[in-house]
Amino acid sequence: MQVADSMKAYRVSGIAPFGSVRNKFSLDLPAESKDAAEHMAYSILGSRHKAKRRAISIDSITEIDPRTSTEPRILHTFREQIELAGGTIAPTSEEE
Repeated sequence: MQVADSMKAYRVSGIAPFGSVRNKFSLDLPAESKDAAEHMAYSILGSRHKAKRRAISIDSITEIDPRTSTEPRILHTFREQIELAGGTIAPTSEEE
């Protein structure tokens, strides 16, 4: 199965309520557009943590290289592209 040319890897980050506290989150998602990635993030956080969309604050949605992600969903979706490009790349550190 090949990934459609329109599929890209996105990193969605922001702040959401996890129980009684609000914490930062970062999700790597395969999607066709930034809007689709945003919708998936709302859906996943709402499903896992019962967070309402209005309680979730998304700070950024950026397109990433699928080889830099450690998220199994990304590695599975883009496995052929990653293989052709020579394998995974060590993830970039966000705290430097």
